[in-house]
Amino acid sequence: MLESLLRSDKAAMTALEAVRTAGPEGAYIAAGFIRNRYWDSLYDPQPQFPEADVDVIYFDATYDLKTRDLAYEASLKLVMPDVDWQVRNQARMHTFGGHDPFQDTETALRHWAETATGIGVRLSPDGAFEWLTAFGFDDLFAHILRITPVMKDNDPEGFEARLQAKGWLKRWPNLKVVRD
Repeated sequence: MLESLLRSDKAAMTALEAVRTAGPEGAYIAAGFIRNRYWDSLYDPQPQFPEADVDVIYFDATYDLKTRDLAYEASLKLVMPDVDWQVRNQARMHTFGGHDPFQDTETALRHWAETATGIGVRLSPDGAFEWLTAFGFDDLFAHILRITPVMKDNDPEGFEARLQAKGWLKRWPNLKVVRD
């Protein structure tokens, strides 16, 4: 269902192709790109919200300066100018939470706020979907917003603030929120 949902979404496929051709090597699109599309599809009528941004994640421990992320954002903007691209090398993102350096992209995803957000997708050269899931798909498919263990231990207030600021319970009134 998830794959067919993405394949039928022209904007999603264009974004995935853009990241494959103009983004960082080995990059995934993650966060709301997948979660929002899937959860919106559970409602009739589907909620109509503009895409706030498209989160592109990759891991390159050999060059972790923000300038490279900005260059990739500019390259992607040439392909899809109406998209707010957010490209982040996960090799440097540990500094924002005071964590030990991440070893790879999946480790970084384990430090995100919600389990259903920690899912990435990319297109392989032959057009197949390649998935990266830090916590699996269960919470996404069950329509559960669950705090991650790292967020629960380090910033449970941040989880609550995100829930309120993003208006997820208004957008998805049947969403189950799990805080433990």
